[in-house]
This record gives sequence, structure tokens and C-alpha cells, in this order.
Amino acid sequence: QVQLVESGGGLVQAGGSLRLSCAASGRSISTSPMGWFRQAPGKEREFVAGISWSGSNTYYTDSVKDRFTISRDNAKKTVYLQMNGLKPEDTAVYDCAAAREGYSRDAVYYRYWEYDYWGQGTQVTVSS
Repeated sequence: QVQLVESGGGLVQAGGSLRLSCAASGRSISTSPMGWFRQAPGKEREFVAGISWSGSNTYYTDSVKDRFTISRDNAKKTVYLQMNGLKPEDTAVYDCAAAREGYSRDAVYYRYWEYDYWGQGTQVTVSS
């Protein structure tokens, strides 16, 4: 089992930055692809960013490319999401997710059913 706890959310003005963290406990995530999803009120859950277990490969949804950066520190069992240039449409609850195993060191997952463990989420609110 893996437990995931997100932190770093909050209220920020448009154009500002936040850094989300996702701390894992339980079994190791060193061979687990990790990802961030978000869900805004009245909308479906949306993939935001994913990273391979090696950290060498990342993938982003188009709306956050060049603004968000996902990274990981396997020694600390932590995944990060650096969010710059925030927009009001980025307002959502952000969830961290972990897959049990990656089929390769460079595999990045972007579909929610590919993930096995989820955190409780952290609220990000961007004011205009």
C-alpha cells in the first residue's frame, strides 16, 4: 500500500506561482509512475502532468505546458508540481496519484485508471 499526502495548495493571484508536494509513505514509489490530476467544480477529473519512475520522461496536458513542471525525488519519496503563470482556469482540487509499477523506466501514465493510489487532494484557487 501507498499513502499519498498533498500539500502546497492555496490562494494566489493570476500570474503567481505555487509548488505542490506529494509525500508518499508505505511501500517504495521508486518504480512507480506518478501523476497529478485536477478537478474543478462541475467538471470531470483532468490529467495535468505525469512522470516516469526514472524521472527521465514527463508528459503534460496542453493547457499547462511551459507553465507547470513535474519532478520527483525518489530518495524523499516525494513528487512535486511547480506551477508558474497561474490562471483562474487552473482553479481546482489537485490530486497526486501513483501507479503500482511502470512497464518501463520511461513509462508515463496519463489515464486515471492506470493509477492505483490517490491522495486526498489540495485546493488551488487562482484569483483574477
